[in-house]
Amino acid sequence: MTDQTGIDPMSKQHLFALIVWSATLAAGAAVADVRNFSGADSQGAASQSNSEEAAIRRVLSEFRTTRIPLSRAMTIAEQLHSGSKTADISFESAGLPLYRVRTIRNEHVWENAIDANTGRITGKELTFSLKELDRDDLANILSLRWIKQELSDAVQVAERAAAGSALAGGLMRQDGKLNFVIIVASGDHLKEVMLEPPKVGKQESSRH
Repeated sequence: MTDQTGIDPMSKQHLFALIVWSATLAAGAAVADVRNFSGADSQGAASQSNSEEAAIRRVLSEFRTTRIPLSRAMTIAEQLHSGSKTADISFESAGLPLYRVRTIRNEHVWENAIDANTGRITGKELTFSLKELDRDDLANILSLRWIKQELSDAVQVAERAAAGSALAGGLMRQDGKLNFVIIVASGDHLKEVMLEPPKVGKQESSRH
């Protein structure tokens, strides 16, 4: 089961290890806050930082060789169950490079692994109901019903903003605010893009 970010914990360990850039986009207006990851203050911390950077380099190296973009993997997963939409997705490079995708429709949740080179479904599909999710995970997924923007939209915005290709995305609640968190591979770096999605009512009213 995933943690409150909606991204597989094992992938999160690699993909969130080094945050070199962040941006907040709200109601269509972007406000970027660029923050570079500074060097470690102690020798022990420096060693840990070097280890994280090495892990990120391995992920980026594997990701660059794949043929299926994250957006395509989302479409493939959603087509398995008509009317479903992606709740979260993450790239995994341990063994066969793949995307792990969770889609939802009504009370049902499906998890599939998609080969990042062929786009084929690999392994067994997992199916469970919303009742089987933990409280934080359930709250995030239910929030999708009140959000006008979908994860696929957030991925497109993040890729343009960070000038790269997305390799993970999901919902994260922080300080009471729900944001899409997209991890983008840009050059030799990973960039984290956060987007605050407008709720249906808020967006509709802003058009008048």
